[in-house]
Amino acid sequence: MLKITDLKSGYSNNAVEVLHGVSLHVLAGEIVVLVGPNGAGKSTVLKSIFSLANIQSGKIIFKDLNITNLKTHELISLGISYVPQGRQIFSSMTVLENLQMGAFAIADQVIVKKSIENVFQKFPMLEKKQNELASNLSGGQQQLLAIARALIQNPQILLLDEPSLGLDPKTMKEIFEKIVEIKNEGISILMVEQNAKQAIAIADRTYVLENGKIALEGDKEILNNEKIKTIYFGG
Repeated sequence: MLKITDLKSGYSNNAVEVLHGVSLHVLAGEIVVLVGPNGAGKSTVLKSIFSLANIQSGKIIFKDLNITNLKTHELISLGISYVPQGRQIFSSMTVLENLQMGAFAIADQVIVKKSIENVFQKFPMLEKKQNELASNLSGGQQQLLAIARALIQNPQILLLDEPSLGLDPKTMKEIFEKIVEIKNEGISILMVEQNAKQAIAIADRTYVLENGKIALEGDKEILNNEKIKTIYFGG
């Protein structure tokens, strides 16, 4: 589904290199999690895929198509959606208007209507609150809205940046359960997450990023690795 090879990228017109040769892949129907210390470059991986960072070298392949440096709107039309860190919903708009904004690239309003109906089936709470301002939603509900808005385009792969950020344990559990549901519907997921233990528990594979490089790769057993224990659980 997605393959990144020797990716070097950063910000400030290529003056700052954050990723120093990252290689990873996501198979169809997988949840792949990126964990690592703050500043390791996890979010930069997602931003590089979504053309929000400056790629200096390397390749990003999506379903046999080289998408390195394609424009963001082109990536969306290919089937790639991105939920940034901090939700970034339109707080002064209603829930329904937020979802409609997610459909900006769909010209056929019949398809838009159907996509919103499908999202409401997945997120009944959003249907109930569709006419409320997004700012009135709880943090967890806003995160669900951000994810739902990304699903309006019917993506084949979903990029999630810290979906549990700022949420209480109960709400975080609900978000992770919803992510598994999305995966079970056939959507591949590449997720950056600080809550390593919970994220690895739902992941098919995990990459550990340190200082802009992949330090480890593994399945759920990676939690037994001494490096993981030291970084996240104090040994």
